[in-house]
Amino acid sequence: MQKISMKNAIAELDGDEMTRILWKVIKEKLLEPYIELKTEYFDLGLKERDDSNDEITFEAAKAIKRLGVGVKCATITSNAARKEEYNLKHLTPSPNGIIRAELDGTVFRKPIILSNVKGTVSCWKKPLILGRHAYGDVYKNCEIAVPGAGKAELVFTAEDGTEIRKTIMDMKGPGIIQGIHNTDKSIESFARCCFFYGLSEKVDVWFATKDTISKTYDGRFKEIFQEVFDKEFKADFEKANLQYFYTLIDDAVARVMQSSGGFLWACKNYDGDVMSDMVASASGSLAMMTSVLVSPDGVFEYEAAHGTVQRHYYRYLKGEKTSTNPVALIFAWTGALAKRGQLDGNPELTQFAQDLEKATLNTIESGIMTGDLAKIANPAPKQVLDSWEFIDAIVAELNKTYKK
Repeated sequence: MQKISMKNAIAELDGDEMTRILWKVIKEKLLEPYIELKTEYFDLGLKERDDSNDEITFEAAKAIKRLGVGVKCATITSNAARKEEYNLKHLTPSPNGIIRAELDGTVFRKPIILSNVKGTVSCWKKPLILGRHAYGDVYKNCEIAVPGAGKAELVFTAEDGTEIRKTIMDMKGPGIIQGIHNTDKSIESFARCCFFYGLSEKVDVWFATKDTISKTYDGRFKEIFQEVFDKEFKADFEKANLQYFYTLIDDAVARVMQSSGGFLWACKNYDGDVMSDMVASASGSLAMMTSVLVSPDGVFEYEAAHGTVQRHYYRYLKGEKTSTNPVALIFAWTGALAKRGQLDGNPELTQFAQDLEKATLNTIESGIMTGDLAKIANPAPKQVLDSWEFIDAIVAELNKTYKK
């Protein structure tokens, strides 16, 4: 067959450990035989990031912004044990955090639905997309443990020296105090990303806070979301027959657990942290969860929601073949290729991405899968394969369409 051409490149960010091994296999077997693959390659392996003092990560982020589309393998965020293991010069920061900050982006996670792998929430028939604001709140808090009685105050000192002062609590004894913050700019970017991605995916957008209790902090989120929607997105949503829906966070949780899915649920930072794990677990497997970082100006970076699968990598180094699930990595590539095709007016590329996703799902739904899915599949699988065998099975299914 004649390979599908690409007009513009994708920023490709390689990663670490078992996902790095499978990344190469996916390219060699599922992409390069069918596409004249065009990427700008950045090696974000832990040692390379350490050697470059993270310059490689910033260069990769610039490439994503310039090209409009990126695809990223899972990477290690180092700790003391990793520093010793890899003989690092210093503890490297999260590359995802750097890229998210450079793109001013919001992370959206979406489960991959299968007919023979049922989640624990039986009413979810369509993917529930979770959008998490990744700035501020308790993740950038300031905390004090007070030793005894006294007055706890919240104080803001303006640049001109004027103060706003409010008593938090007249403490009668030892206790704890916490201060959190957010910015209008960050909230506006979060809102734009959510509405932009909702239009892109053609789904309704839900947003929920607790503004009845947190009338100023959560209330500001509610106000900004409504302002951004009314000024920038309302007409497009009406044209696409989509809705923006606001409710309280407790009401949203109750509604979500009885819904059929198929919408974007935008959450503040802590809410999104908790709820994204709930959605992933209830959907069946973190290995069947996609993740895309979206900037307010429409730049997309696709990756798997899971990590580098360290335990399987150590087994691989011993010469073992592991049954690591590569589906989320495959879908990172298909998401990026489909978006590249859409932006470039290249329907063949977009169609290939859709066909590869279909071939992957058909393979699993035919009863052929990796070990993690075999444990929760119903009916029981016909074959449980290692990663390489599973990818070969997808190739065989894909060739029904692309190689006669």
